[in-house]
Amino acid sequence: MFRFKQFGVSDDQCAHPVGTDGVLLGAWARVEGCRRVLDIGTGSGLIALMVAQRCPQASVTGIDIDPSSVAQARENVARSPFASQIAIEECDVKDFHTEEPFDAILCNPPFFTETTLSPDHRRAQARHAALLPFPDLLGSVCHLLSVDGTFHVILPCQSANDFVNQAFMVGLKVIRQCQIRTVGRKPPRRMLLSFSRVGKVSLATEQLILQDGMGGRTEEYAELTRNFYL
Repeated sequence: MFRFKQFGVSDDQCAHPVGTDGVLLGAWARVEGCRRVLDIGTGSGLIALMVAQRCPQASVTGIDIDPSSVAQARENVARSPFASQIAIEECDVKDFHTEEPFDAILCNPPFFTETTLSPDHRRAQARHAALLPFPDLLGSVCHLLSVDGTFHVILPCQSANDFVNQAFMVGLKVIRQCQIRTVGRKPPRRMLLSFSRVGKVSLATEQLILQDGMGGRTEEYAELTRNFYL
């Protein structure tokens, strides 16, 4: 079990295990003040739990198409202090409908694009873009997001430009972006992105380095995650 300050997360039954990407997205996305939040591909429920901790007033829904992940996410939520805020549903986002749109949507999507899929279908489903192509994801987000809502995602840097262009085609504009470097001397590996239908397009790119020269967390990373990491 991964223990955070206010909850614990088991992921041994999940196709998409707990990782740094999910923690970064859950801590970085600006969700304060949101009433309804959706976590697409919730996996263990980590991001849903982080949002619930950050937004005591919010109703959070996590969806996933993997039955074992859904079962474990429900267990993680049930033993957390945020069980009354979070609902976990087994559903493909393309088939998910709601009467009221969401103020914020978060997604740590499948993004690998190798020609050969993993023979483990559950792992491929969680990791490979072919199982949730970017146009399908973006189309669903547009359908589920409120007019002035925000969409937050984490991607490999090499996929970010294509994703931004496809988002623009469906009316979603980048309002915030952050490059993630493991250490300062290496090129960025991940990009955190926030989109909205309204608001000013952001051309500035934030930078976040995760490790200092001694292998510990940088001050910026520690500050971002201080309410979660022990």
